[in-house]
Amino acid sequence: MLMRKVPGFVPASSWGLRLPQKFLFLLFLSGLITLCFGALFLLPNSSRLKRLFLAPRTQQPAMEAVAQVAGHSLAREQESPPNPAPAAPAPGKDDPSSQASPRRKGWPRRTRLLDLPEEVAVAPRPQEGNIQSSFDFSAFRSRLRHPVLGTRVNKSKEPQSLVQTQREKIKEMMQFAWQSYKRYAMGKNELRPLTKDGYEGSMFGGLSGATVIDSLDTLYLMELKEEFQEAKAWVEESFHLNVSGEASLFEVNIRYIGGLLSAFYLTGEEVFRIKAIKLGEKLLPAFDTPTGIPKGVVNFKSNRGSSQSWGWAMAGSSSILAEFGSLHLEFLHLTELSGNEVFAEKVRNIRRVLRDLDKPFGLYPNFLSPVSGNWMQHHVSVGGLGDSFYEYLIKSWLMSAKTDMEAKDMYYEALEAIETHLLNVSPGGLTYIAEWRGGILDHKMGHLACFSGGMIALGAEDAKEEKRAHYRELAAQITKTCHESYARSDTKLGPEAFWFNSGLEAMATQMSESYYILRPEVVESYMYLWRQTHNPIYREWGWDVVMALEKYCRTEAGFSGIQDVYSTAPSHDNKQQTFFLAETLNARTPARVWNLPVPKE
Repeated sequence: MLMRKVPGFVPASSWGLRLPQKFLFLLFLSGLITLCFGALFLLPNSSRLKRLFLAPRTQQPAMEAVAQVAGHSLAREQESPPNPAPAAPAPGKDDPSSQASPRRKGWPRRTRLLDLPEEVAVAPRPQEGNIQSSFDFSAFRSRLRHPVLGTRVNKSKEPQSLVQTQREKIKEMMQFAWQSYKRYAMGKNELRPLTKDGYEGSMFGGLSGATVIDSLDTLYLMELKEEFQEAKAWVEESFHLNVSGEASLFEVNIRYIGGLLSAFYLTGEEVFRIKAIKLGEKLLPAFDTPTGIPKGVVNFKSNRGSSQSWGWAMAGSSSILAEFGSLHLEFLHLTELSGNEVFAEKVRNIRRVLRDLDKPFGLYPNFLSPVSGNWMQHHVSVGGLGDSFYEYLIKSWLMSAKTDMEAKDMYYEALEAIETHLLNVSPGGLTYIAEWRGGILDHKMGHLACFSGGMIALGAEDAKEEKRAHYRELAAQITKTCHESYARSDTKLGPEAFWFNSGLEAMATQMSESYYILRPEVVESYMYLWRQTHNPIYREWGWDVVMALEKYCRTEAGFSGIQDVYSTAPSHDNKQQTFFLAETLNARTPARVWNLPVPKE
């Protein structure tokens, strides 16, 4: 039976209450519940109450956290770290308490996206100003095997006085290079020492101060306190990101983001972390392609940004292996320090694409279409266009606390293919890595390829047991070949490329390959081989380079590259490269952030 609605008639509920009475009762009940449960969080801090209502939170030490970002679980449970040591202040700061710590007391701890279920892990967009992070800098520092600053025990047989004298000389060269830059080009990207002015260039999209940011970690590690504070002050006050030019994705990543991340991990200074994250966001439009393989050039001009490939790379249709393959380390750290998963996901996708592609004879060609995902030309090189891709694989394995099995497998498989198809020994007994063009070898090796001696030495420890001694010997032989390219020149500096044909070995054959632009790859391999073997020959070779730099590259107002290593009166190129301060004097290549703390035994 239907009940007609009559004005003024209100039906009673099943409890005998009319609607107004029922509403008042529910209002009272909800208020009581809010009061009771809300009071729990207003009471004095109690771990028991938190365990009742809050999910347990495990604080991950730095290495485990980065391994988790990489998408790999730890191979084994590790001991809890000791009580975190206080973060080291930046050089020149006498009172650590006067500085803002990476996490101020009272800041709410954000739930990291890595801890959330996949369906709710939506990356937040960082806001202007401070970008909060759950990264624990003190725990990170407590897990370092060695102090960041200071010297280690001299394990070589060389006199300590000699080692100290040589160390101080390198430090003086860094001071001279920095002071010259500061005097004539502060804030510009690079110094031109002959004309005593600065140079901006076109590959940084309007960003300035590349030398400042690229030099931060070297200044800190050499304990050049005043110079480091000058560089930090410039970053705080003058490094602006509101630029509108076209920039190289690769160069901005390795020089700017790599430099800022290294400075943050060394000092804990928030300005470096925040600048790195914001600059990383400006690079994301490069990944807007059908495959997710980024293009080489990103345009900062529009609000959303845009990208394109280099015009010279297969008529603008290709991305370069060494460029899109050299983002993994920095982008994982951007996710770790920002909580924004987008950075890690971009480089994970690059891995997926490369892993699933067919490789000719197991080799990775240098050109890949970001549209179709196909190789564009079967040109393979461990030097220019390919080099740092291989370096990032082995260092991704090491950075992940040796849990990134995908990186490890890709590295050793690639190394086997390189050894099978590219490795040669000259009639004079020099071992070199040739370039491969569709099955035809160019019997030359670029200066950029000379990092491979150090890389192979670094990876020898984790190779199959029966291959370890072989890889150590291979690393030594390649490094010896690169040394010969220096020793056979009149300046004792190496050419940009050197050949093995027509009875000529380890020498350039034309003027266009005879220049030296202050590159670091050879001295980096010396450093790795010396660390592994403590054979004094590598320090002797390194010191020969120092003397050659002083004689032929030092000018009145800084260091300059030279145009012909086979001339004892070479012309200078009038450019003090940023990587001379960041890499050559520091004996390392751009993958600077790979060396995260190895867990203590």
